[in-house]
Parts: sequence; C-alpha cells; structure tokens
Amino acid sequence: MKTMELSYPHTLHKENLPETVSAIGFFDGIHKGHQEVIQQAVNKAKENNMESAVITFFPHPSVVLRKDVQHVKYITISSEKQAILENLQVDRLYVIRFNQELSKLSPQAFIDHFIIGLNIKHLVAGFDYSFGHKGQGKMADMQEYARNLFTWETIGKITLDEEKVSSTRIRAELASGNMEEAERLLGRPFSTTGPVVKGARRGRELGYPTANLSISKDALLPKQGVYATRVRHKDKIYGGMANIGTNPTFTEELADMSVEVYLFDFDGDLYGEELTIEWLSYTREEIKFDSKEALIEKMQQDEKEIRAYLANR
Repeated sequence: MKTMELSYPHTLHKENLPETVSAIGFFDGIHKGHQEVIQQAVNKAKENNMESAVITFFPHPSVVLRKDVQHVKYITISSEKQAILENLQVDRLYVIRFNQELSKLSPQAFIDHFIIGLNIKHLVAGFDYSFGHKGQGKMADMQEYARNLFTWETIGKITLDEEKVSSTRIRAELASGNMEEAERLLGRPFSTTGPVVKGARRGRELGYPTANLSISKDALLPKQGVYATRVRHKDKIYGGMANIGTNPTFTEELADMSVEVYLFDFDGDLYGEELTIEWLSYTREEIKFDSKEALIEKMQQDEKEIRAYLANR
C-alpha cells in the first residue's frame, strides 16, 4: 500500500495519478461500519480495474476546531490504521492534514482539490459523511459538486442490536472495560502495540516477570485494571494477563498509566521487542494490597481464572 501525507494545497498532479475508487472518512477504529465503506471501494476498484484508495485525516477535527480540545487519543493510531487498511487490500492511502486552512475550504473547493484533483473516479462514503467549511457539504448534494467528473455512492447505517456501530459507541465500551462488546463492534479484538521497555522489575520478585510497553501518547487505552489478553510477538501468539494502571501497591502517585503484560509459558528476553496486546476480557479493577504476599496470592488467582477463560474462548 502506498501512503501519502497531504496538506492543502497538495502538489500532486492529476495526470500523474491513476484512476482510483476511494473511500473517504476519518475511520477511527476501522470498525464494522467503516469496513463496509472501505470494502465497497476495494471491490468496486477491482471490478473496474482501477486502484483503490482511502482518504482520511489527521489530527481529529476537534483538535483544530475546538479550543477546549488539545489532544485526542485514537482507537487506532496511524500505524495501526495503516496495517489494517493494508490487510483490507487498499492500494493507496491519502492522509490529509486537518488544519485551519483546510477547515475553511468550501465544499466545492474541497471536492475540486481532493477528489477531482486526485483523479478519484468513484467515491464511497458513509451516509453521514460531510465535508467543506462547517461540514456544509453533504453526500446527498454530491450531484452539485461532482460536475459529472466522478460517480459516488453512500453506505447506509450499519447497526448491531438496532444501534449504530460508531467510534463513539466503541469508546464507551472501552471506558467501561466491556472488551467483548468492543470486539463485536470492531470485528476483531481491540489491541495495543508498543516496544518493551525496562520497568521497575518488580514482577520478577513476585514470580511474574512482566513486559512493560511504551505506548504512543495518541493511543486510547481501555479502563484501568487487569485483563485476559492474547499477545502477539513476531509470528507467535501467547496467552497472557495484563494490567493497565499505576501500581498502587508500590507507588503512591504515578502520573501516567503503565501497561504491563505477563506472557504465559514464555521464557526469554523481550526488551526492545514489539508486542501487540489483544484485550479480550476485563478481569478485575486494580487494587492496592497491604502486602507483597497478598498481591502474589491474588495474581495466582488471576492467572488461574484467565487461563480457564482463554481455554474456553
């Protein structure tokens, strides 16, 4: 997949670009609703012997448009989004920098520059996608903006249990630790990827040597607590138990959440290695124990419960 980061105005020339079928949207999480939009673009491109593309944006518009929002954490950070889109067989990815200048473009100017100007011949979007200054451009009015230079289609609302599948809904499930429901909406387990860094090494003293992950500041994490997980390392998969929290038994105040995972039946050095944690099920909240021995006893109980969960999954 070819990835291009663009800003307004971009310097690409239409005549140098292939005729393309593109999906467009922010696509945070690339959940089941997003997948319908993207898959339709990929299928349509194959039918017409064209390249497929996804047009997306960074950062989230709220960072630019709302003074009270300084930073947004994403269900899928940029690198994860790219990997998922590659697996969906998307040929090219356009990441448009969302800034004040872009936000002021009229709907027509946006279409002329980023759709017609990128040689998009067919555009696919969700029914509620809007574009241009203050979202004034709507898919229902595309006839007005396309000027017979491309065709388009909209994908209707995708629902589960009669409720729209949305990034907002997934965020709520992650905040409550409902990983099974988040997985159902995403169509895959929610995951977090990062390199293993050196921690306080307390896990070794407890009999549970954990891998501490360095997590991107852009990555959204689920609710604080202990989880049943699956861990991907290179081409192998391990069961595991992970903790998101501040280690209250040992630290009075830890400013940032730490993410650490104990891999079942693994023996080796993981420092510097990249791991992907799939968060499968919330086990319990993080607790401050009165002693190291009480913590070890609880971790042994956690391991037993999580191994049983993974065996029956």
